[in-house]
Amino acid sequence: MYQYIIRRIMVFIPMLIVLTIFVFALMKAAPGDPFSGRLDPNIDPEVYEKQREALGLNDPIHIQYWNWVKGAAQGDFGQSIIYKGRAVSDLIAERLVNTVNLGIMTLIITLVVSIPIGIYSARKPYSLLDYGATAFGFFGLAVPNFFFGLIAIYVFSIQLGWLPSHGTVSKPGLEGFELFQDKLKHLILPSITLGLAGTASYMRYMRSEVLDVLGSDYIRTARAKGMTEQSVLYKHTLRNALIPIITLLGFEIGALLAGAVITEGVFQFPGLGTLFLSSIGNRDYPVIMAINLMLGVTILVGNLLADIFYSIVDPRIRYD
Repeated sequence: MYQYIIRRIMVFIPMLIVLTIFVFALMKAAPGDPFSGRLDPNIDPEVYEKQREALGLNDPIHIQYWNWVKGAAQGDFGQSIIYKGRAVSDLIAERLVNTVNLGIMTLIITLVVSIPIGIYSARKPYSLLDYGATAFGFFGLAVPNFFFGLIAIYVFSIQLGWLPSHGTVSKPGLEGFELFQDKLKHLILPSITLGLAGTASYMRYMRSEVLDVLGSDYIRTARAKGMTEQSVLYKHTLRNALIPIITLLGFEIGALLAGAVITEGVFQFPGLGTLFLSSIGNRDYPVIMAINLMLGVTILVGNLLADIFYSIVDPRIRYD
């Protein structure tokens, strides 16, 4: 297993290099620069040219790439062009906590809802709950997140007034448990919206896998030996059925961050998503490149962890 982890890490390194090349190339292929559309006719064009020179935008492409990669390896993504004097790493650090909290809350809701319902649907196929879960699965996969978010805001915030529709806190000065409770309320609607498609997918995968495992020969043998249904379910069935879920979780970590871009925009949630959207509108390339690199690295790390967890969930899997 240790040899497999080392091999996967060795593969991870060239993939990371290719990722940096793609992120840098895509930003450079974008038309214009941060100063496009902001030129003031009353200001001498040489002023803007000096700013481009100071930011290194006039350097050769390979020099710009090397300087960016060297700084990124040290955690220095340069300074924001729009937020003058602010380091990109500081801007991301301010928003990262909110996005991580949103992602954790979304993942908890997704797993707590999808796995039990998927197991019950498999144990009681074609029951009323199974049909309801199937309908919910199609609904969750068909409805766009931003549309569901707008409906949730209208129903639960505007009409019922149960939950806040934007931000992370209701008012300044909250402390202790009151602050925790208020932040939790602000996370509920964005988390449900962000996890809608994932919950539907996990539920369908879980139902399918549990049904497949329950029909296996070793499950019938376990029942014939007199094992209780609880032991058959949790000791044999669930452990094997969780393997594809772990596969999905590797992608889900990155998908949560990527999906948060739209969801945070709908709920005006001050996380990486809103920072990313505002940076795109202002062509703040250092911020865009840093966030894109973070998303890519998160997906690569998530898949690496998923491969490692295979051998923990299923002891038959060994990497020698």
